[in-house]
Amino acid sequence: MSALLSEQLLANVGRSNPPRRELVTRRDIRKYAVATGNRQRKYLDGDQAPPMFHVPLFWDIVELDQLTPDGVSIDTLLPKFPLEKAMAGGLEIEYHRDIFPGDWLTATRTLTAIYEKQGRSGPLIFYEVIMNVVDDDGQLVIREKTTRILR
Repeated sequence: MSALLSEQLLANVGRSNPPRRELVTRRDIRKYAVATGNRQRKYLDGDQAPPMFHVPLFWDIVELDQLTPDGVSIDTLLPKFPLEKAMAGGLEIEYHRDIFPGDWLTATRTLTAIYEKQGRSGPLIFYEVIMNVVDDDGQLVIREKTTRILR
């Protein structure tokens, strides 16, 4: 066992948030396309969702006082880590099919790994979360793996 990762902390691996189901609307696709500067007509007209559209689709809508100082919603899936300064460690997204208005999508996020490495300035904790997005037929639409680094 590492110096920072207790058995109690590692026991959180495999934990999932409750599934979250959201409706994809033409209006939301159009707003996302405009906000991200996407100029393809199929996105601006809301006929198909552009890449990365799914990311904010499943975000919680919270009051300002429920945000961290850097403006991020508190992730209830994660345990309390002994290190708290978070950095991006990677994002892998597999698209299995396009997203269209009228799609009902369900996302489930699972904490799949916690591990420690030694960095130049001290220990680092890495964690990985996989989000699977499926349609109402249970078919995989998107698989997203996020890696974060704590120091």
